[in-house]
Amino acid sequence: MLRVGLGRRSRGCGGGLWRRRCLAAAGGSASSFCPGALSAAASSSPSDGGGARGGGSPPAGTSNIKPLDGVKILDLTRVLAGPFATMNLGDLGAEVIKVERPGTGDDTRAWGPPFAGTESVYFLSVNRNKKSIAVNMKDSKGAKLIRELAAVSDVFVENYVPGKLAEMGLGYEDIKKVAPHIVYCSITGYGQTGPKVQRGGYDSIAAAVSGLIHITGHEDGEPVRPGVAMTDLATGLYTYGAVMAGLLQRYKTGKGLHIDCNLLSSQVACLTHVAANYLNCKIEAKRWGTAHGSIVPYQAFKTKDGYIVVGAGNDQQFVTMCKILNLPEVSKDSRYKTNTLRVQNRKELIDILSTRFSEKATIEWLQLFEGSGVPYGPINNMQQVFSDPQVLHNGLVMEMNHPTAGRIAVPGPGVRYSEFAVSHPKPPPLVGQHTVEILKGMLGYEDDAIEELLRTGAVSQHEVR
Repeated sequence: MLRVGLGRRSRGCGGGLWRRRCLAAAGGSASSFCPGALSAAASSSPSDGGGARGGGSPPAGTSNIKPLDGVKILDLTRVLAGPFATMNLGDLGAEVIKVERPGTGDDTRAWGPPFAGTESVYFLSVNRNKKSIAVNMKDSKGAKLIRELAAVSDVFVENYVPGKLAEMGLGYEDIKKVAPHIVYCSITGYGQTGPKVQRGGYDSIAAAVSGLIHITGHEDGEPVRPGVAMTDLATGLYTYGAVMAGLLQRYKTGKGLHIDCNLLSSQVACLTHVAANYLNCKIEAKRWGTAHGSIVPYQAFKTKDGYIVVGAGNDQQFVTMCKILNLPEVSKDSRYKTNTLRVQNRKELIDILSTRFSEKATIEWLQLFEGSGVPYGPINNMQQVFSDPQVLHNGLVMEMNHPTAGRIAVPGPGVRYSEFAVSHPKPPPLVGQHTVEILKGMLGYEDDAIEELLRTGAVSQHEVR
């Protein structure tokens, strides 16, 4: 028999750490700004046998307190943009509660091969540092659980088509009633309003509509999708920053807020100078392959055995480049004296440079350019990337022990901090691995109430063997 409210709630299971501190500092009022709340207490980080190769150890003399320690994030997102954002927030210490469908879970759990054991490598790549609770949100009891979890969380992140969660009583206005402090972030394809609002959000489609695919590919070739889902990833990074801005805004105003992130806006914003060229000069964008529309030379050149990318960002670098290539007459040619002239005479110059680069192997050119001050680098495959000493030094490979896949490795965060390290990552969870733990620890549910929820299918628990 279900208890009232789907289980008794233990006292002291209030909102996230930052919210509780602000309430205490403000004498119980959420309307006062609490700057002291930004100094979250350290929480213990149990090791899962994980860490970063190279640069992942905490700096000497620091306690490894992380900026989002104590912040609770209720994560209803799936696939890439949302999970990438919440994973990065988890790296900074936030407790991320990933809500998944019982049984199948996040769509990307089925995306493969490749698989590590039975686990999708795609899923593993963007879901570290999270706990999973499996909830049937279409069940009224499941929807009520989400509202209860929101009430004790700081952040609510979702990526459903606008209006879908409102039908379940889980839209922003619904959650705001039970959690007025909540930073509620929606990730969609096109935004919360407008003529395309009901379309689903997919990276390739948004990349096409936003113009990214139009400008990607060989100069005389077909449009090309970037090798990774850059529109999703850019939206994830915008979301990551927006959530932290939302938290800071809340501590200035004492109020929660709704954040609208979407794929289209993120990608159009990232068009930067290409968009500005059109907006200001009505210059239509085109594809340049590895080259640059406004800088010459700045592209890949074929060598005897591979490719090297070289750029001359200013006239002095171009002169130096010509010396390395033993082409002093080219640097003195009046057609190439300035970048503007080099852009105007692009074809002739690139033909000359391409001929010279084809005469030596990549490693020979790398040695000649070393220490010259001219930007250069090889085009690496994945084996070469993860053998690069700088990649290893920067701690960009994170390893951890997964309960079913065993030892796994994923790319780590791209930022390092002087006072703490993103170390000891928790492995990506199994579907519903932490359901009972969350119901007990966050909501104070007792065993009989949890058993009833499990029996009726409102939630499910994955037993790790």
